[in-house]
Amino acid sequence: MSFFERANFDAFTTGLAGVTLVDQWGSRVAKVGDKVFAVLNDDGAKIAFKVSEESFEILTALDGVGQAPYFAKRKWVAASSTAALSDAEVRHYLKRSYDLVAAGLTKKLRADLGIPV
Repeated sequence: MSFFERANFDAFTTGLAGVTLVDQWGSRVAKVGDKVFAVLNDDGAKIAFKVSEESFEILTALDGVGQAPYFAKRKWVAASSTAALSDAEVRHYLKRSYDLVAAGLTKKLRADLGIPV
């Protein structure tokens, strides 16, 4: 399953509690509680997502992965569809991005969205 295909990206991200999808910035944007956690560009060539500081250092050393434009200062990476990442790794990083962003929401909002507090 390639997460660089819009249908697969949508299916995975909407399977997470409280996720909404919008089309903005010429991309498909996944949000939890109105906070962005993943962005698939319209041509399916790149996915941007939030990562931990350690993952940022590791991932940006890989071919096909770099700092995400406009998000880099907040530890976001952009992985191209040709990056040396398996589907399982992309799935892991998308879920981790969701977890990182959801953790920044209030307890009340997480509860309202059905996210374990």
